[in-house]
Amino acid sequence: MAQINTCLKRIFTIFNIFFAIIGGVVIALALLFQALTSVNGGEALEGRTTGLVVLYIVGSITLVIAILGAYGAHKESKVSLIMFLVCMVIGSLLMLRAGIPAATVRPQMDAVLEEKFRELLPLDTAREDVKNVAISLQTQLHCCGLFSYEDWEGNIPDSCLCNQEEEMEGKCQSVSYRNIMLRKSVYIKTCFPIISHYVLLVTDIMIGVVFTLAALALLGMTLSSIMIHQLRHPDQPTILMTVPAIFTTAPPKYQELHNPPQY
Repeated sequence: MAQINTCLKRIFTIFNIFFAIIGGVVIALALLFQALTSVNGGEALEGRTTGLVVLYIVGSITLVIAILGAYGAHKESKVSLIMFLVCMVIGSLLMLRAGIPAATVRPQMDAVLEEKFRELLPLDTAREDVKNVAISLQTQLHCCGLFSYEDWEGNIPDSCLCNQEEEMEGKCQSVSYRNIMLRKSVYIKTCFPIISHYVLLVTDIMIGVVFTLAALALLGMTLSSIMIHQLRHPDQPTILMTVPAIFTTAPPKYQELHNPPQY
């Protein structure tokens, strides 16, 4: 005889199916990312192995926990549901541990990023890897310098220069350095605002994902706790929702049906 409410079991199964889909999507993204980076050769994977391992671990753990919860509900296994509850408790604590500090630091991130990037100036005398990254960003984003073209101290690279079409569109400016006209037309747009926008956007998405997972973990804790309680107390009657009498209309009296009031 079933000891868990059928409706609750279905809701919990749907919850775990959704949870399993999330785990599968994470694993699929990791596989896709690995396949795309492998196209450029083994060197493209250098420095990204840790991120791939994290994605695989998170996706696999999520998938296993979802299967464990679905199995526990279907078989009405108390042990499986208790293990699922423990995983949800640990998961919610980890999500909140990561999400709350990130949400607290988020308003100061723009100022912190600006301070860190200003430490790289001037770009002309920066490390070779920093210069290469800056040149690559300027080529892709069509910007010049982190905060100004003067970040290059007059040695402006070709990645800052505009073409004739961009000059006609008003995206460029003639520049000077220390009151000396360089006779170069460079991008008006600087790179730091673009970088900051994408960094903050990714941060907001990560914070949203973390708190969403924490909310799902709390929901899983609630549902699994109710089912464990039903398994421990199978003889306890199910509480039904009843409509208060004040919201119901009393049926007409028998005499009033045969002798309606005269108006």
